[in-house]
Amino acid sequence: MISGLAHTGVCVPNLAEAVQWYTETLGLAVLSPPARIEGRAIENDMAEMIPGVALQAAILGVRDSGDHVLEVIEYPKHPGRPKPTDWSLTDHGFSHVGLLCDDVAASRAELEARGVHFLTRGIAEIAGLETTWFEDPYGNVFILMAKSATRLPYFRQWAATARQKGNPR
Repeated sequence: MISGLAHTGVCVPNLAEAVQWYTETLGLAVLSPPARIEGRAIENDMAEMIPGVALQAAILGVRDSGDHVLEVIEYPKHPGRPKPTDWSLTDHGFSHVGLLCDDVAASRAELEARGVHFLTRGIAEIAGLETTWFEDPYGNVFILMAKSATRLPYFRQWAATARQKGNPR
């Protein structure tokens, strides 16, 4: 069945501007440069959902991180709609993308200096993680996280910190 998670697709109105923002502001690397995909193969893949589909996409991420990447996509023939102004993090569907860093405070300060809009006033400590939330220029939400137990996946942080404090899980 499913053997892993590959990528998160982020739909944007302008691929070139988005690639610039994600690379210059967040420091992600271009792992596969922007390319236009149209024709029979993409039609076979997506035309039932998007008739006449053509897309431009780039793969961004952290070098040597495997399939854990952002696929940044623009549909030039189908421009889409921006998020409604009354959207909520609790609306159904994908809600956010989690990004890891070594130091949330330093990363937040650097991102704020680059003009990133944060959704929370500070840094929280929860379940063995330090967290803070921000959005990209298109309203996509990200959580920036630093792990206390660096060798464990983020979702095992609570159990590790509970054991350190003598609380079995």
